[in-house]
Amino acid sequence: MPDAVVVGAGPNGLVAANLLADAGWSVQVLEEQPEPGGAVRHDRGVHPDFVSDLFSSFYPLAAASPVLSALRLEDHGLRWSHAPHVLAHPLSDGRCAVLDRRIDTTAASVEAFAPGDGAAWRRLFELWQTLRPGLLSALFTPFPPVKASARLLWTLRAAGGLRAARSLVLPVRRLGEEEFRGEGGRLLLAGNALHADLAPEAAGSGGFGWLMSMLGQTYGFPVPVGGSGALTDALVRRLRGRGGEVRCGQRVSRVIVRGGRAVGVRTDAGDTVPASRAVLADVAAPALYGELVGAEHLPGQLLADLRRFQWDFATFKVDWALDGPVPWRAEEARAAGTVHLADGVDELTRFAAQIAMRQVPDRPFALFGQMTTADRTRSPGGTESAWAYTHVPRDIRADAGHEDITGKWTPADQERMADRVERQVERFAPGFRSLVRARRVLAPPTLQKLDANLSEGAINGGTTALHQQLVFRPVPGTGRPETPVAGLFLASAGAHPGGGVHGAPGANAARAALRAHRTSVLAGAQRLLTRRDRTGRRH
Repeated sequence: MPDAVVVGAGPNGLVAANLLADAGWSVQVLEEQPEPGGAVRHDRGVHPDFVSDLFSSFYPLAAASPVLSALRLEDHGLRWSHAPHVLAHPLSDGRCAVLDRRIDTTAASVEAFAPGDGAAWRRLFELWQTLRPGLLSALFTPFPPVKASARLLWTLRAAGGLRAARSLVLPVRRLGEEEFRGEGGRLLLAGNALHADLAPEAAGSGGFGWLMSMLGQTYGFPVPVGGSGALTDALVRRLRGRGGEVRCGQRVSRVIVRGGRAVGVRTDAGDTVPASRAVLADVAAPALYGELVGAEHLPGQLLADLRRFQWDFATFKVDWALDGPVPWRAEEARAAGTVHLADGVDELTRFAAQIAMRQVPDRPFALFGQMTTADRTRSPGGTESAWAYTHVPRDIRADAGHEDITGKWTPADQERMADRVERQVERFAPGFRSLVRARRVLAPPTLQKLDANLSEGAINGGTTALHQQLVFRPVPGTGRPETPVAGLFLASAGAHPGGGVHGAPGANAARAALRAHRTSVLAGAQRLLTRRDRTGRRH
């Protein structure tokens, strides 16, 4: 009997399993898919000569994460690679804002849009340098992060107090307008905010856009050499080296609860896998509480709150094998790993408004990845392994592009949407489509089929909006990995601090399980001592 069963071999599940194994626990990880990794996997499914990341690709949060750093995955084969530029946001007129790990390069790029904007970028970076230790500590530790919050509040006071705090809760449109005279800095902040489901006018989108921009400024947007799955491979190798076991093709259908405590899981095949100490679930919060745990074991208020749970946007992704580098009109974009495609902040607002109105956007904002530019092992010399993803409504009511994309994601829907994404690329890179050797379409249902945690392609485990963060994540009054069932812990992006490949939800769950076990052992020892004192006998 293992000490712990971890449901799901995504990065959070594997981080949790590693930390438990480090503590001397025996661990089994059960994964539904035929291979581990969750949304951190790659293949050669577009073209045999091209490596394509199936889901996520660039990992600034992994580079910043003290959780992953402590695992020393480089000792287990992981290597990182960077594109010459972190990120580019070209405009259709040929201008381009560039984010680079060299602060002088970024500042010069935004300065070219308006005098004084380079100095404004440096001021935002100075704020980051002041807040970074406390902010990252608060981000990657369990909620409430008491010590980290005290440190953060102290440094926030030194950085301007309420004025600095006000800036971080602003909508990103307003933050950009207050800080920059020109479009360059505004584009970098707003494009990064839309890595989540935050519209330019959403409260808190300024802080998120600033955070992602500053992560890129400091750590870059690195990629694992050889494909995103190299990160998974390192986690699995490390776990197995410590005696942990990963079993794939094992879909868990139920968490077994006896006497109010999780004691194991049952698989679709009818097998029972017991756990003597804990069950950790790297699964979406609605799946854990709506499918794996019987309603009779959960408080009615939790189930009522769960009906208000909000997913983030659905995702539509296209992968390409390209016969040559992307012919960007803006030269600076050719050296960037990530390229944001929207012709200004107004177009970002228009895109977000169409999604809010449940329309398929006619000019979809696209995050474009140039993977061979970031890692030359991804495809033959002179070619490019590339992808782009955009967001669409979960419940589609209309097509703003008037092409009758229905949202049923039939083959016709998929081809029309993929063509639309390619036309968006062509606006900034004329001749792009002539380079396409092969392409693959991953519509929302396909992404969910490949990883059940990605409901309709939702990549953050639930909205990043303020009303479902911190103590509100995944529902009000939670914010921690502990669940109403003793011995059961939520280890997915559904828990604080949410989405991104950084391992914090898994680490928080593992530490909570270890802490609960120690408390249980101490309580048991105390009871034995009390009994011995009363009877004078050893038990």
